Amino acid sequence: MTDPAVVQQLVSQCMEARGRAYCPYSRFPVGAALLTKQGAIVTGCNVENASYGLSMCAERTAVQRAVAEGYREFTAIAVTCDIAESYVGPCGACRQVLREFGEDLEVYLTKPSGSYMKTSLLELLPMSFSPAHLAQP
Repeated sequence: MTDPAVVQQLVSQCMEARGRAYCPYSRFPVGAALLTKQGAIVTGCNVENASYGLSMCAERTAVQRAVAEGYREFTAIAVTCDIAESYVGPCGACRQVLREFGEDLEVYLTKPSGSYMKTSLLELLPMSFSPAHLAQP
C-alpha cells in the first residue's frame, strides 16, 4: 500500500506531466507518474507524431524513461487526462508494457480536479501475458 503522501506526489506530478504533452493532432494530453521500488518518481507525457503510429503514450514514455535511468521495479503509477466526467485508464498497449515489470502495480486514475481512484494492473489486465509465458521448459 503506497503512503497517501506519496500518492499525492504521484497525482501532482502526473498532472504536471500532462501539461508538457505534445498532442497537436488529438488534442488529448495525458500525463503519467511512475513510482519505482526505490521511491523515485519518473514522469511521462504523450508525444504525438504526424505519422500517427509513431506516437507514444504517457505511460510508456514514463516506463522507457525509468528503464533508461536504471529502474526495473515499480510499485505504482498515476495517470491523468483532461476528461473530468470519468476516470480513464491506460490503453491496452500501455497495460501490457506495464505488465512486463510485474502484476502488482497500484494504478491511480486521476481526474483534472485532482480526485483519483485506486485500482490495480491485475484488475485492468486480467489473465495477462507475461515474461513467464516465454520461459523455456
